[in-house]
Amino acid sequence: MQGRSFATRDAYRRAARVLPGAREPGGLVGHGRDDSKESDSASDCEGAPRLVEYRVRAARITDIEALVALSGDRLADGASGSLGAADVLRQLVFLPHATVLVAESKRDIVGGAVLAIRPSVRAGGYVGVIDLLVVDPAGAPDAVSASLIEECLKSAGNKGCASVEASMPETPAELKRWKRQGFKDEQPILRRAVDPAGRRR
Repeated sequence: MQGRSFATRDAYRRAARVLPGAREPGGLVGHGRDDSKESDSASDCEGAPRLVEYRVRAARITDIEALVALSGDRLADGASGSLGAADVLRQLVFLPHATVLVAESKRDIVGGAVLAIRPSVRAGGYVGVIDLLVVDPAGAPDAVSASLIEECLKSAGNKGCASVEASMPETPAELKRWKRQGFKDEQPILRRAVDPAGRRR
């Protein structure tokens, strides 16, 4: 029995490497290559980029401090209310009109995203706003950000949104990541249409 158990486990691992983005009960599991050239630790022997395994899941209260630390100045610069960023994120974790996601690798938070839902008369329904997208540049930023955006789009569709918006990114590299996910440059924001759950066949 033990031999069959280990064989099944090995087969699953091989399948997960061939099919990045496979789903587990705990969230979306992905694999991305870390092509960073800024750190020697980002490569295996002979300079080959290492494979980074991560999991995208709903954030917990215990994740908030790590998410705030990873976000750095992105949250501090826009703060104008009476509540701190950590306090707001803790509230959003429990609110039905918001989705807080984290990407986890070896129990470390390597990315995060916040989707907020608002009604819009002009849009004829609800609009999702990706209020925060942050990834650890030392990991696999392209793969992790793509998975986070994908999960935000799915959540927006499930909540009945007709479109999703995001602020214009600061760098060309970030803009490319958004455009790869189907977002269009509609100055001063990025926008992508989504299929609301209620309209799906």
